[in-house]
Amino acid sequence: MHLCRSKTGVQFFISGTSNIVFQNIRTFAVTALTQADTSDSCRKMVDTQIGAMEFGRQTNESESFEVMDYCLNKGLKWFDTALMYNGSKSEKIMGKYVVKEGRSKMYIATKAYPGFSEKGFSFDGIVEQLEQSLSNLQTDHVDIFYLHHPDRNYPIEETLKACDHLHKQGKFKELGISNYAAWELAEIYYICKLHDWVLPTVYQGMYNPLTRMVETELFPCMRRLGVRFFAYNMLAGGLLTGKHKMDDHPEDETKLGRFFGKEVWPSKYRQRFWHKEYFDGVTDIQNALTACYGEGKVSLIEACNRWMYHHSMLSQKHGDGVILGGSSLTQLENNMKFINQGPLDPNVVSVFDRSWLRVKGVCPRYNR
Repeated sequence: MHLCRSKTGVQFFISGTSNIVFQNIRTFAVTALTQADTSDSCRKMVDTQIGAMEFGRQTNESESFEVMDYCLNKGLKWFDTALMYNGSKSEKIMGKYVVKEGRSKMYIATKAYPGFSEKGFSFDGIVEQLEQSLSNLQTDHVDIFYLHHPDRNYPIEETLKACDHLHKQGKFKELGISNYAAWELAEIYYICKLHDWVLPTVYQGMYNPLTRMVETELFPCMRRLGVRFFAYNMLAGGLLTGKHKMDDHPEDETKLGRFFGKEVWPSKYRQRFWHKEYFDGVTDIQNALTACYGEGKVSLIEACNRWMYHHSMLSQKHGDGVILGGSSLTQLENNMKFINQGPLDPNVVSVFDRSWLRVKGVCPRYNR
């Protein structure tokens, strides 16, 4: 496959196949947007998965078990982890829970990350990472196996061939893509289709009321390809809780949260969201909530939950979902209550939209 650029954008040409051209993402966008179903019936009550990123960090083993117990009792069976989360502690905690409760009760998604080993996303690197994840999780398969981040040191064909090899062995059921550009998703899809390899069916991306870069090209591309979407960073790493201020000292290692500390990930989260425009947007939304509902009646966290489930581009019809953080049982219980409160007042939704336009210039890209 060759990637060519023209005045009309990116086109994909399959070597040795005459007159086969896969149109660029703009074509996908025009078609998918005209066919999109934006009715309330397709938006509400999309799927919910539980994010295990904080298992082994903010949430110790016993607390993580409490979170998973609660989820299974509520019928929430999807859990999202990754080999790289907290030095694989997240996977290992989940693996102990699998032994305790049984694999059949849970659906598990995990991810391979190119920087986790020197072999990256080479054929052997992909195989070794999934095998390590299965060992950590104490299971013989996962339900979704994600490519967590692009690795441009290896041909994408080599990476996808390894994924297909593992899929044929029954090591995972669905192939997921995360943090890739829309054109890369299309390229991956058609490479897999050409070779009769396992197709990507899930995309996991950063999406919240003030981080909507996925809406412009990625969503139309996914709709065209039949790929469903799971949103992470619903609260922008905690910025949309409203508890942080611009003049806080995020390098303070004594504070809890994704923004605080001198490690790599707190630094990444500060680069994404620690901007004046975001804090100003938060203030505007909080003021709108007070004006509409009264002081303290609807929190920013509740409003963000309700926006995601009832006003975003997520679609029940297309199988989309939200990944809720499981850093504490209380937080998770509150989030589940908020989801069921229904849509927001239209005036509040309008302020969310204006705040998004305010932050758009500093908004992080959805792809890496």
